Order: sequence, then structure tokens, then C-alpha cells
Amino acid sequence: MHGSEVISRRRFQLVMIKPSHYGDDGYVIRWWRSMVPSNSLASIYGIAADSAACGALGADIDIDIEAIDEFNTRVDIPRLLQKFLKNKNFGLVALVGVQSNQYPRALDIACRFRNANIPVAIGGFHVSGCLSMLDGKAVELDACREMGVSIFAGEAEGRFDMLLQDAAAGRLQPIYNYLKDLPGIEETPAPLLPLVNVKRTLGLSTSFDAGRGCPYQCSFCTIINVQGRKSRFRSPDDIESLVRTNWAQGISRFFITDDNFARNKNWEAILDRLIWLRETQGIPLGLLVQVDTLCHKIPNFIEKCKRAGVTRVFIGLENINPDNLLSAKKRQNKITEYRKMLLAWKDHGIMTLAGYILGFPGDTPESIRRDIDILKRELPLDIVEFFCLTPLPGSEDHQALWKSGIAMDPDLNNYDLEHVCTAHPRMTHREWQGIYDEAWSAYYSPDHMEVLLRRGAATGIKMSSLVKLLYQFSTMQMLEGVHPLQSGVFRLRHPDERRPGLPREIALFFWIRLVADLIRKTWFALSTLTRLSFAAIRISRDPRRLEYADEAMARVTDDDELNLDLLTQTPGAKEAVAHQKKVFELTHGKT
Repeated sequence: MHGSEVISRRRFQLVMIKPSHYGDDGYVIRWWRSMVPSNSLASIYGIAADSAACGALGADIDIDIEAIDEFNTRVDIPRLLQKFLKNKNFGLVALVGVQSNQYPRALDIACRFRNANIPVAIGGFHVSGCLSMLDGKAVELDACREMGVSIFAGEAEGRFDMLLQDAAAGRLQPIYNYLKDLPGIEETPAPLLPLVNVKRTLGLSTSFDAGRGCPYQCSFCTIINVQGRKSRFRSPDDIESLVRTNWAQGISRFFITDDNFARNKNWEAILDRLIWLRETQGIPLGLLVQVDTLCHKIPNFIEKCKRAGVTRVFIGLENINPDNLLSAKKRQNKITEYRKMLLAWKDHGIMTLAGYILGFPGDTPESIRRDIDILKRELPLDIVEFFCLTPLPGSEDHQALWKSGIAMDPDLNNYDLEHVCTAHPRMTHREWQGIYDEAWSAYYSPDHMEVLLRRGAATGIKMSSLVKLLYQFSTMQMLEGVHPLQSGVFRLRHPDERRPGLPREIALFFWIRLVADLIRKTWFALSTLTRLSFAAIRISRDPRRLEYADEAMARVTDDDELNLDLLTQTPGAKEAVAHQKKVFELTHGKT
């Protein structure tokens, strides 16, 4: 009896792939070590592991799970096809967290498995966003239907068992649409990646979401149309459990992916629990959080972030022109608060990273150059990440252009926030792309990086971490032609990973060019890192480093509105200052 049970057991193969996308050279963007961990892959892996542990397919079927992040791991399709063949194609390939720029690569991967009659499902922001905002067929969704790929829109908590059961029974539906039924996430399986996956990222870090959804209405955002405007949260117990599970693997560095952790209603209870884990339980937490530009007004928020282990904070600054912010419905950003907020983080030795969007309707090359100069001179930012304003499928911006029939780039591979994808009222395509490329070298000039290092030394930032980020953000766009967030260490390529339709290179020439390219770029990387490291050592040893001061580091005063270009260079900035003064007078009385 026991022997017959062992023989009769079946093994369901669940292969989860987070696809990358194609670079300008036509090859998949893949690294020996990638920079950013995939939260989508961690989320689905955690849910899948729970399904396997609970026997979602019955007592006689085991679930074998393999997670692949293509940004740091080659998708070896021949090997995977053999794996499925050995198990009579009993399983599912799940393309996880697919963004619009990753959709073409995802379809190319799916095609190989569908040709072998292996079930494939696809989820993520592209398919979910298109179903949420368009007609259900737009932006190449029919390619999935024609190929027999099942579309999963929405979130997987509470629904993943059914997807696995349908795949096992051979009855996958063409579409699973849960966009109007967003689940609660408290006490659900927590995001998790095995150590073998985490080791392929820089800094041995992983990620989790403490909450989902955003109440704001930014027109360029897809999150609000996929995860909704109603916020949902994990509990402090959930967070403690996932921290302990990861710490058991030796992982204590996390990117909390909430679009705005400062608006998580459980922020204080979560931070208190993390403080206890760090200060009492001895778990050496290191955290990166995303917040808004008004977070400094929340009592104790920044202080508790520091105690919980926050070393870096990402702020959606987006722009310093209020007219541009208003055009994108980014009403929550107040430029009059930018310096106060940034200095508050600086006072606690926490590194600030800011997203900055180029290509709002009022932008010109000249105005962008002026704004970057103001950023450098008047705002105490450490790292600035530049993006092109992109009409992402699933956003209100894309929907408006699509309904109006305005031309957009037909190649979804270019929707990576670094390629120009539609026309601009005041810039040509060439001017827009040119000023985007120029912005990186303008902000990360040698002189300004010296200033950033001096500010870091004066405020107690870990200099080695700042050096690594300055290297990554100052070189990747120029050296590799990719946004730093899509970068890593040692760009890898394989002849089989070139985009279909492009010519295949002769293997010998391909490998010679790859090795030569690797040697050249490694030499450049080492020389840049050496230069930055020596500068950091010199500055750190300066006995007067704590006395460093410049315009950006100066305390905020009532005279700022007269002295700062940030508040005087545009009509919108002047109106913002006048509005702030009016509000102050109404609430405090005229002086």
C-alpha cells in the first residue's frame, strides 16, 4: 500500500518567470547581479509556497516551484522544456509581474512553451492596466488569446489555488479578471524569495509590501488603476513574521515597496515592531522606504524610521514646477515644503533618493537645464533618478491619448521610462531624448558629485553606500544605455536571447565582442569607483567635514521666497508661495 502511494504521486511543475526586456542592442537585459529585487516575484512565490504546503492540488500531487528573475538569471528554455517533458507537461509557466516594456519579451518566452503545449499564464501591470482602462483587446492583449496564454488580471491572494487547479485539470480559462475584487492582504502569505534568488541581487536585499493602493490621482500612474485607491495593509504581526522568515535565511535588508509608506495607517505600529526587532531582538535591519513630500509633518515619523533601520528614502519629487505637477494631478506635492522635508531626513543621516520626470507639457530643453541647476544648488538631495514622462498602458495619460487617437510608439519594449514614446508640444523627439540623456551627466558631473560626498560626510551618511550609488547612477545610462534601476554588475548576454526578427550574430564574433566589451566596461567601472572612493576617503578624513555648508544645506528661513530660484523662477512657484502665505495668515492671523 505504501509503495503504491509513492509510485502514484505526481509532480506539478510551477515555473514562475519575471521577464526582463530587450536593450537597444536587441539582447535581453540581464546581469550577473541585478540592482533591484522583484517584489512581484516575491509576492507570487510566497503565495505559491503556501499553496504547495497546503496541498492545493490534493494529497497525491506535489508542487515543484522554480522562481526565475530574468534580470539576473538566464531563462534556459531548452532545460525547462525538458523538465516539463519528464513530467508529461504537467504544470504551469507563470509570467509574473509583467510590465509594459517587458510584455514583448514575455510573449516571446510564452511562445516557446505554448509551441510545446505547456500551459502559460501571464499577470502584472500591463495586462491588468489595459483591462482596467481600455477595451480589453487594446495594446496587444489579443496576442495572448491567439497564443492560448491565460490572462490573470488583479491580485492573486485567495485565487492562486484555483489557477493551479485549473492548470492541473487542463481547463485554464482565457481570462481571470479580479480587478473589481481587490483582496485584503492582512494574514495572507507574505512575499518571500529563497536565498538562492536573493543572492543574485546587490546587497543581499529583498522586498515586501506593507500596504497596497494609493488615494492620490496622478495621471501618469498605473498603480491607482490596478491596485485601487483604497489602501489595504499588512499587520505588524505579518511584518514580524516575514522579517523572521527572511532572517532565518540571513536576509535583513528590505525594500518596502508601498507607493507611499507614510500614508500606511499602520506605519507607527509597524515601525515600533521593527524597532523592537532591531534594538531588542538584534536583527540588523536595513530599510528603503518610499514616501511623499509631506511626510516630515507627521510627528515622530522620520525619527522612528531612523530607529527602525531606514537608511534610504525614495521621494516622488517628480518636478519643481507647480504648473507641471498640477498638469499631472500631483496636487499633493508642495514645492514650498521640499527643502524642509529633505533637511529633516538629512538631520537623521538618511540618504535621499528622488524621482524626477522630464517631458511635462511646459518643459523645454532650456527649462529642464534651469531646473536641474536649481536642484543641484538649492535642494539637499543625494541621488536623483530621471525619467521620461511616459504614457504607460493602464494610466490616465495613456487612456486619454488612446481615446484621442494620438500616435504613440507601437513598440511596447520602449515603454521603460527612458525612451520617448509620444509627441511633445514644445520639444521634438530628438530634443526630448537628448535632454533626458544630458540630464544624467548634468546632475552627476564630477564637481557636483564632490558636493554630494561633502554633504554626505557632513550629515553622517554611510560613505561607502553613497559611493556605490553615485557610481551606479552616474555611469549606467552612459555606459550601458539603461536606467540605473534596471542595471546591475556585469551585463550578460547570450546569442539565443536576441529579439526575434533581428539578425543572429556569428557565434565567434559575438563572444569576442562580448569579452572585449566586458574588459572595457570593467576598466571604466574600476577607474570610476576608484576615483569616487579616493574622494570619499579624502573628504571623510577632513577634520572640518562636519562644518561643510552650502545653499542647499542652509536652514529654511522666511527669506527663502526672496532668495531661492526654486520659489521665484516660475509663475507657478510664485503662486505656491503666495498661497502658503495666505494659508498661514488665515490659520495664524496676520503679523
